[in-house]
Amino acid sequence: MKIRFLLPLIFFILIGLLLWRGLSLHPNEIPSPLIGKASPTFSLPTLLGTKATITEKDLKGHVTLLNVWATWCYACALEHEYLMELASHKDFKLFGFNYKDDNIAARHWLKEHGNPYEIIAVDVTGTTAIDWGVYGTPETFLIDKNSIIRYKQIGPITQEVWEKTLRPLVEKLENEA
Repeated sequence: MKIRFLLPLIFFILIGLLLWRGLSLHPNEIPSPLIGKASPTFSLPTLLGTKATITEKDLKGHVTLLNVWATWCYACALEHEYLMELASHKDFKLFGFNYKDDNIAARHWLKEHGNPYEIIAVDVTGTTAIDWGVYGTPETFLIDKNSIIRYKQIGPITQEVWEKTLRPLVEKLENEA
């Protein structure tokens, strides 16, 4: 009979332990199954410029940061100013991946805030983003010279993220043959 009264207490303790464990998790550290693998094949139209499409072949031969963004994304707007600073670096190429956005709104937004990207792929439907494992915006993929995904940053690139994580990885990849 006493066990009947202990079951709710045991259940409550187990739920409490699960919730306590959840507090120590880091939601920005979602492992990507694509790390160490070739970038997914794709062919997308570009938002600006003379190049009509961008494919995975455009990622070869140089270290690339592929930044997934949208005009409707508040965190992307916060990140944008820092991306403008990073655009001056010559150690890597900064490509954009405009996600589920309106092309006219995206062009207007870039005209107003500046364009840090060399090329911007447009994925209006979000189907290519699924192949990349995109959860939301902003996300940034670090891709090596052989088009292998080496790191995925979930959330905005800040000076701290750049200094502590991305810059050391970019420098290492740039020095590899």
